Amino acid sequence: MRPTIRTTLHCALVAAAVIGLTAPLAAQATQTTRAEPRPTMVRGAHLERMTILDIQRAMDRERLTSEQLTDLYLKRIRALNPRLKAVVTVNPDAKDIARDSDRTRRTHGARGPLEGIPVLLKENMNTADRQPTTAGSAALLGARPNQDAEVVKRLRAAGAVILGKANMTEWANFRDPSAVAGWSAVGGLTRNPYVLDRSAGGSSSGSAAAAAANLATVTLGTDTGGSIVDPAGLTSTVGVRPTLGVASRTGIVPISSRHDTPGPLARNVTDAALTLAAISGTDPADPDTAAAAGALPADVGEILDRGALRGKRIGVWRAGHIGVDRDVDRVFEATVRKLKALGATVVEGADVTEPKELLGHLLPALLSEFKHDINAYLAATPGSHPKHLAGLIAYNEKHRDLERMDWFGQMYFTEAQKNGVDLKDPAYRAHRAAATDLARRSIDDVLEAKKLDAIVTPTALPAPGAGHQAKEGDTNPFVSTTNSSVAAGYPQISVPAGYTARGLPLGVTFLGTKASDARLLGYAYAFEQATQVRKVPRHLPSVG
Repeated sequence: MRPTIRTTLHCALVAAAVIGLTAPLAAQATQTTRAEPRPTMVRGAHLERMTILDIQRAMDRERLTSEQLTDLYLKRIRALNPRLKAVVTVNPDAKDIARDSDRTRRTHGARGPLEGIPVLLKENMNTADRQPTTAGSAALLGARPNQDAEVVKRLRAAGAVILGKANMTEWANFRDPSAVAGWSAVGGLTRNPYVLDRSAGGSSSGSAAAAAANLATVTLGTDTGGSIVDPAGLTSTVGVRPTLGVASRTGIVPISSRHDTPGPLARNVTDAALTLAAISGTDPADPDTAAAAGALPADVGEILDRGALRGKRIGVWRAGHIGVDRDVDRVFEATVRKLKALGATVVEGADVTEPKELLGHLLPALLSEFKHDINAYLAATPGSHPKHLAGLIAYNEKHRDLERMDWFGQMYFTEAQKNGVDLKDPAYRAHRAAATDLARRSIDDVLEAKKLDAIVTPTALPAPGAGHQAKEGDTNPFVSTTNSSVAAGYPQISVPAGYTARGLPLGVTFLGTKASDARLLGYAYAFEQATQVRKVPRHLPSVG
């Protein structure tokens, strides 16, 4: 079933009033019928009730332009970002891009659903423009990429407006295991827009916070170990980690080619699905994209079906997640009841158990991949910056205050430099093969044994304090929902599910096997449409 999102004249007037078009629209209304009252001025927050499809309808009816929409977001960034620190840079060319989009629409029509839609990029995505690409580190402030990342090229080709770049955990949380989630030397510490003294997670913290606070229509993040899914759960946004290779990694500051994937963060599943469709596709420079071809249908709208859960077998993963937090338990029980009400067959006991041997294989493989991939990226990137991992390590030691080495060190960097081996090394290949096989079997065996279409589980605990730093010896009572799926290269989607008694967001995650992206998006859409739990963030200073 295709999505049927009704956009009434009232909705179009709301969109126009948001960006200050009230007077012209009122004049048009008077010409049509004098009985219609002037539309009431509304706040910019009303825009977040509209999906990309609603915005496109308003633009096609000349109720809204990309330039006006872009200007609205720039004003919201100026007003809210000093507190949130979600956005690192604003694209100085954003308004010009928006005006070009408006001319294209008038002359030739929209190129697609993202025509004129402002998008924020995670700050590890190359842009060949006047914006830096630093992965949060001051070491790369002098880097000058001469090509857009492949996903950025696809966004531009689709007519999207590259609005700016979002903050992130420095080096995508791979500098040190004690890194502060959401902090970077370039962007500072991102705050959660629901409660400002709480974390927005990592490493796509700025992308999640910006989407939640309506600083762009949609944002892009990257995920290496839960870096999209976890922030989405903490900020009441939809976060999609696609199957490895659905979207290209070319031109993105790397951690590991066997884990890294870009994906969208948005306020609703519709926008996330449309954005994922826009950035997906085969890239000759990324061989994994050929293997993932066909994971999404040609028309992504076909999967956005309110009845997608009817008759499906959805496994429930409770072990390690239930009995840790009362609010998480309450929200998840409500989720399970809703899945049943939507016609799904809920199957208990679908717990994904992370193999004990997984980490022993995974960490050596990641260290080798990071050393290889970051050295290749640095050497190929023009500009004045360290050209290899050893240079990054030396930079951090020389600029200890700027890089807050008193907060956390660079253990992953030094271990990768010391112990990382060539990717043709038999020991590395054995570690990677074992890690991938163990991770895939931990999910596929459960799906097969219980004949499941997908698994559902809580995404994460409520957001910890902003600036929360892992300490040696700390144990997290909540088992990771992402370790097996990321090592397997499998898709995972977090969708808003509820709130704690104090107003902190909670999400639930749908996960499945390779190339099950379309099905998971459908399940997430059906759940979202039936629950409608997401609330506008209130930017509370604290909840105690």
